[in-house]
Amino acid sequence: MPRGQKSKLRAREKRHKAQGENPGLRDAQATATKQKKFPSSSSSHLGVTTRGKSAARSRSTPKRPRGTLSTTVSVRVSHPRACKGANVKVEKKQRSSQAPSSTTQSPRDSLTKTTGMLVQFLMQMYKMKRPIMKADMLKIVSKKYRKRFLEILRRASFSMEMVFGVDLKAIDSAKHSYALVSKMGLPNNGAVSRGRGVSKTGLLMNLLGVIFMKGNCATEEEIWEFLNKMRVYAGQRHFIFGEPRKLITQDLVKLKYLEYRQVAKSDPARYEFLWGPRAHAETTKMRVLEFWAKINHTVPSAFQPRYEEALRDEEERAQAS
Repeated sequence: MPRGQKSKLRAREKRHKAQGENPGLRDAQATATKQKKFPSSSSSHLGVTTRGKSAARSRSTPKRPRGTLSTTVSVRVSHPRACKGANVKVEKKQRSSQAPSSTTQSPRDSLTKTTGMLVQFLMQMYKMKRPIMKADMLKIVSKKYRKRFLEILRRASFSMEMVFGVDLKAIDSAKHSYALVSKMGLPNNGAVSRGRGVSKTGLLMNLLGVIFMKGNCATEEEIWEFLNKMRVYAGQRHFIFGEPRKLITQDLVKLKYLEYRQVAKSDPARYEFLWGPRAHAETTKMRVLEFWAKINHTVPSAFQPRYEEALRDEEERAQAS
C-alpha cells in the first residue's frame, strides 16, 4: 500500500478512536451537523451576523457589495412581559415540561444562547426606560462564561443595533451603567404604536438603506424582494415587526419617515418608496450607508457611487448649517 494511503488510514483511525473515547465530542458533532441541516424554526433571520470569524474573513477579503444583505443572524426574542421592580428575571433553564437534551451543547451554541438572553434583557430595560447596570447583565451570564462577558456584550450590542436600531452607550463609567439610544425618533421607543411592541427602528434603517442604494427611490417590488430575504412577508404577521404591509405603507408613511406613492403613468397602478421628510431630518445618507456597510461587514467607501453622493450630502448639510 502506498505510504500516502497508509498515513490517511492512520489519521482516520486516530479520529475514530478519539471519538469513541469521547462520546461528548461525538454527540456535539452530530448535533452541529443536524443543526446545519435543520435550522431552528423559532429563529428570525434578519440580515445580520454575529459570528466573529465570518465577519473577520469578510473584512480581510471584502467582496463586491451587491446592494443587499449577504449574511444572516438568528435572534430569539420572546414577547416581553411586564416586570416588577428593577430586577428582571431571564430564564436560564429549560421548562420542566421540556425533555432534557440528550446531546452536549457546544460552546458556540451556549454563547449564542447567552447572547440571546442578554438581548432580551436589554430590550426589556429599553422598553421600561431604565438604566442598564453591568452587575445586572453579569447575572444573566453563567460563571463559566464570565471571562467572555465583553465578547458576549459586543455580540448583543451588535444585534441590538442591527435588528432594533438602537445603540448601547456607556453613561457612567464609574457605576458601569449603560443606556440604549435609538438611531431614529420613532415614537414609543421605536415601537411606533402603543402596547406590546418592540423597536421597528432597525427595519426602518434597512428600508432607508434599500431606497438609497436603489438611487433614492425603490419600487414596492424591490422592497418586498428585500424583506422576503429577511423572512418578512406581506400578510404574514412577524413576531418582531407585526403586520409588515401596514407598518411600511401606513404607519411609517403617516409618521413621515417614508413616502409611498404611485409610479407616474403606471397602469395597472404600481407604487414606489422614497425617504420621507422626517427621515431626511433625523438621519443622513452617510449614517444609513455606514449602517448598511456594517451589516455587510465592509466599509461605506465600498459602495460606489453612493459613498460619493453621501459625501456631497454631508458637505451640503455642513454649508447649510
